[in-house]
Amino acid sequence: MTARKVQTAGPGLYPDGGGLYLCVSESGRKTWVFRFSFRGRRPEMGLGSFDEGVTLAEARGARDEARRILRSGRNPIEVRREARRASEAKPTFGEIADRFIESKAIQWGSEKHRDQWRQALSHIAAPLRQIPVDEVDTGAILAVLTPMWHATPETASRLRGRIESVLDAAKAQGLRSGENPARWRGHLAHLLPKRGRLARAHHAALPYEDVPAFVVKLRDRESVAALALEFAILTAARSGEVLGAQWSEIDTAGRVWTIPAERMKAGREHRVPLSGRALEILEKLSATQIGSHVFPGRARGGAMCHAAMWNLVKQIGDTDVTVHGFRSAFRDWAGNETNFPREVAEAALAHVVGDKAEQAYRRGDALEKRRALMETWASYIEPKAAGGADILQFKVTRE
Repeated sequence: MTARKVQTAGPGLYPDGGGLYLCVSESGRKTWVFRFSFRGRRPEMGLGSFDEGVTLAEARGARDEARRILRSGRNPIEVRREARRASEAKPTFGEIADRFIESKAIQWGSEKHRDQWRQALSHIAAPLRQIPVDEVDTGAILAVLTPMWHATPETASRLRGRIESVLDAAKAQGLRSGENPARWRGHLAHLLPKRGRLARAHHAALPYEDVPAFVVKLRDRESVAALALEFAILTAARSGEVLGAQWSEIDTAGRVWTIPAERMKAGREHRVPLSGRALEILEKLSATQIGSHVFPGRARGGAMCHAAMWNLVKQIGDTDVTVHGFRSAFRDWAGNETNFPREVAEAALAHVVGDKAEQAYRRGDALEKRRALMETWASYIEPKAAGGADILQFKVTRE
């Protein structure tokens, strides 16, 4: 066929070749169809209307694409339907949240930070995940935040910020329009109480006098999680630092564990002096080393999950004590029971002390002073000091 023939064709069916036909109705309407054979049937596929601007060249291009799909063993009509369904399907909040976390993972660096985002947006914000991202509104967000706003204000506030970030990302991708329903200033601030008026949530901690008896119970558990928790208590390190520990970071000869800056909250390299008992734990684990992680998880090559130590604390203590709370117990003990300077105790916790000028002049990390402190702590919590106390009777204090 020629362009001129298409323009002047009267009612009828005109072949162009390769299965392409121009169909002209009695009313003069001209449409393109592609006839083909597929699995014993001869279906027709519409390729658009000449009257609506589909030229002969464009119809031939559509025919050629349909023939290419046929050669791959697929029905071009079904392929087109699937493409339309995909384009019409609205991405959900959960899908956008997962993409957001994946795109930010390298920037965040810390595996613990990534886990916190996944936990918040996969579990705590679960009611939002199946909602199309452009339909998430203030009511849906309040349904998630309100029940936890008083009970766990810190967690709720962080979740709000993460939801806001995901919705901002969706808007940047053209998947939403209008104001962000998770924003605080000028919006949720009028619907939820300010955090300053809420009881501030702290990490629950055992009194330091009761830590030795806790270790008695802990030593009865023969598991990697128990060793990891005792190692965390001995080093006063954060759980994420312990669970992410690599064998390459351990210097047994120098009795030092060096945590790289990218795994530290303050973004600074931190050297941890290892007590005798901490070295014993490492020696025991090295005998069955199966990967790069000091405390391996169930997944081959991976680290232990953050819930492992937390669950162990609950099983042993039957209280609301947290793993992080043992850092508070250590700090209280150092301040109340020893003569070590405050700066040494704070350095053991990897806290940044003083203003920028003071930090600039304090170039050392007091490693040997901290070594003496950690050996004294290890001696203090050794089970023989527990005196047979019952961990189940312990009270809980707040830092």
